[in-house]
Amino acid sequence: MTEIAAAVRRGRLVRVAPYVLASSVEERQADLFLIERYTIAAGIALTTASFSDPGQPPPIGERSGWRAARQYAEQGYAHGIVAIARSALTTEPAAYAALLNDLFAHQLFLALLSAED
Repeated sequence: MTEIAAAVRRGRLVRVAPYVLASSVEERQADLFLIERYTIAAGIALTTASFSDPGQPPPIGERSGWRAARQYAEQGYAHGIVAIARSALTTEPAAYAALLNDLFAHQLFLALLSAED
């Protein structure tokens, strides 16, 4: 995040794709609104495309919304993915580490609004 913040300060456009895990349309819209406020305050651009999965989803690697967000970023449309909290991704430490390693291997990053865990 330090490198990202430095890039923003240097005037480089940093773009993130929002990913939301939500049980309802209203929850999804509320989370996207929070993400938009966060990215604006941080000076980070938000992609026009957003990605989501319904509540109580399968493991992160099996979610169509997450896979689409990751592929979108890997194709160069975003530098990373932003989510509300780690719990929207996975609560399993090994799965979270694997997710971060995968993003890092593709020169992508993950930003979270909540500092839980």
